[in-house]
Amino acid sequence: MFGVYSARTQTISRPADRFSRANIRAVLTSETRSRWALVLGASSGFGEACSIALAKAGWNVFGVHLDRKSTQPNADRIVTEIAAAGRKAEFFNVNAADDARRGEVMAAISRACGQDAPECRVSVVLHSLAFGTLKPFFAEPRENAMTKAQLEMTVDVMGNSFVYWTQDLFFAGLLAPGARIFAMTSAGDHIVWPAYGAVSAAKAALESHIRQLAVELAPHRISVNALRAGVTDTPALRKIPGNEQMIERVLSMHPAGRLTTPADVAGALVALCSDGAAWVSGNVIGVDGGEDVAGGR
Repeated sequence: MFGVYSARTQTISRPADRFSRANIRAVLTSETRSRWALVLGASSGFGEACSIALAKAGWNVFGVHLDRKSTQPNADRIVTEIAAAGRKAEFFNVNAADDARRGEVMAAISRACGQDAPECRVSVVLHSLAFGTLKPFFAEPRENAMTKAQLEMTVDVMGNSFVYWTQDLFFAGLLAPGARIFAMTSAGDHIVWPAYGAVSAAKAALESHIRQLAVELAPHRISVNALRAGVTDTPALRKIPGNEQMIERVLSMHPAGRLTTPADVAGALVALCSDGAAWVSGNVIGVDGGEDVAGGR
């Protein structure tokens, strides 16, 4: 049902004190160890860049993506790049918003690292799912307007699924002590873009989830943050109506004179996984080179 690169079959074991202070520092060090990251939306854009950057920084990568036959070769290439960095990759071509498929991925993660030492389990999670409906709420004829099913699907995939994946990892004992959890948001959470209403609602919900999870997981020394990238030329951006004008506007006003790149976001994420960033939690962190404060978009 999904492709896997390098897996070990093991069972889950939950230690009594997997979040003890003694274990925190061992999680995110420069030592070579069997530590894992989970990237949702791993085959393009931010997810691709972060998967490769995390591998180069020493993480093995579980990647969840949804690709057709025509785009599967790019996912295969990412797996190859991760292997070239000396790390393991297990990629799953499934719908991340499907409960049954999520359960299958969780079972695979359990087999791969569930019986390892706590610090060798999943210490980084990135939610970077970009799948939703881009339509106005009001259009003529009405058939061209957003439907209830489309709105609910968009908010579920791009917002609520973040909670479900985090819950499953936590309750299965698969999160390492001191884990860092991230989700990609955008300025569309507070700026109106054409046909972006459902995604905007999803991003607003996502940021609410970030705040709630940051507080609820703080006793377990797990940090939770959103990364708000600047306008980035990705496949997801190209689906937004008026994206070319958006790019032109940002290029004309950006204080650094360029767009944000996936590599910018990947670099920020890896930096936020360092020992010194453990106290950063509950935030929406701009990774845009000053675009938003300069009046971008």
